[in-house]
Amino acid sequence: MIALSLAEIASVVGGQTYDIPDPAVQVTGPVVRDSREVEPGSLFVAFVGERADGHDYAADVVAAGAAAVLASRPVGVPAIVVDDVQAALGALARHVVERLGATLVALTGSVGKTSSKDLLAQVLRRHAPTVFTPGSLNNEIGLPLTALSATDETRFLVLEMGARGIGHIRYLTGLTPPKIGLVLNVGTAHIGEFGGREQIAQAKGELVEALPADGAAVLNADDPLVRAMASRTKARVILFGEAEDADVRAENVRLTENGQPAFTLHTPSGCSDVTLRLYGEHHVSNALAAAAVAHELGMSVDEIALALSEAGTLSRWRMEVTERPDGVTVVNDAYNANPESMRAALRALVAMGKGRRTWAVLGQMAELGDDSLTEHDAVGRLAVRLNVSKLVAVGGREASWLQLGAYNEGSWGEESVHVSDAQAAIDLLRSELRPGDVVLVKASRSVGLERVATALLDDAAVSSEGQVSGR
Repeated sequence: MIALSLAEIASVVGGQTYDIPDPAVQVTGPVVRDSREVEPGSLFVAFVGERADGHDYAADVVAAGAAAVLASRPVGVPAIVVDDVQAALGALARHVVERLGATLVALTGSVGKTSSKDLLAQVLRRHAPTVFTPGSLNNEIGLPLTALSATDETRFLVLEMGARGIGHIRYLTGLTPPKIGLVLNVGTAHIGEFGGREQIAQAKGELVEALPADGAAVLNADDPLVRAMASRTKARVILFGEAEDADVRAENVRLTENGQPAFTLHTPSGCSDVTLRLYGEHHVSNALAAAAVAHELGMSVDEIALALSEAGTLSRWRMEVTERPDGVTVVNDAYNANPESMRAALRALVAMGKGRRTWAVLGQMAELGDDSLTEHDAVGRLAVRLNVSKLVAVGGREASWLQLGAYNEGSWGEESVHVSDAQAAIDLLRSELRPGDVVLVKASRSVGLERVATALLDDAAVSSEGQVSGR
């Protein structure tokens, strides 16, 4: 964080200082909510959670070098005490970003937020110092913590914004007002909470409503609900996509023999070829979104194309591709799932697995409300239509809908199976996998299917160690 004294912070957040011998002491380290992340000069934010109370760690974090604690009650060590810790954290973030010389870029969407953010960050940081949201910390706590990690040297601040309802993104943009707003798509993620795609579009569009007149709204030309957001902003509109009228578009889209997308990137200042290191054609749209923002920020098309072609995966469990020594390829995409990302992952699996046996180990897609049965059934049917070799549906009712959809689409019989949990899937795969197979693992985060991918890779590691020791 930019250096601020404890007295300045107390004034910004409207707090009272307790047990602070010298209010002129500065916070020079990161602002953190996890006591294990404290460094000398940190500000520790004490949240009261369901399982732990941050106030209980106050003495430990100060002993570890924290300058003070942002708390809702006195804790016997240097503290700034406020009525609402979350509101105070947001106020501090707003104060810091107003003092920065950085350009704030915010992005949202139903699918691909984190992948697009990671691509954009890797492109921009080749151009100038860039701070960006780690992982998916895109809510009312994660977003201000990210903003507070910016320093005086930061030139681009890239912030992912998530929403579970109307007004959420409006709140986040109030904490960190963006100059550039990127909307990726409007899908069905969390549709059970929103009530419909129109409501999701209403919520996502709050981002472009927050932009200033001299800002830029970067919109997906291939998504009608996103394209329509042009009427909701006073900022200049930039379209990206494969549509002919897109300002930044892709032509000659294709997949390499490994399932990695390649295309020609067209921008208002020229064109250049891109071959991504990521897997699946759905990443073309993510790459175009990143390219559109980077072009707006002054990067040349050749710089952008090179940066995109060299960018990798920064966040865990998102199409992580690992090949075992026996030739089995494990695709761990178990961080989250919704109908759009499921379809994209299945298509990527098939593209990667040409000439090989393919396994789709799938679990529940959460928060689909009344659409849950239909959407799970449709994913099971798609697996058949794409000629996935075997579907392993993991879990309870929703998994049974996946398996039933596959069975009804193609009378798959033994090609689709329903198992009770992750361990049952692991046991099945251990008994039936053959060298050269490709295994996709995907479900909503709450299902915990990453355990399947981890077990398959751990098996390979143990086997490899055994071979070495046997020599």
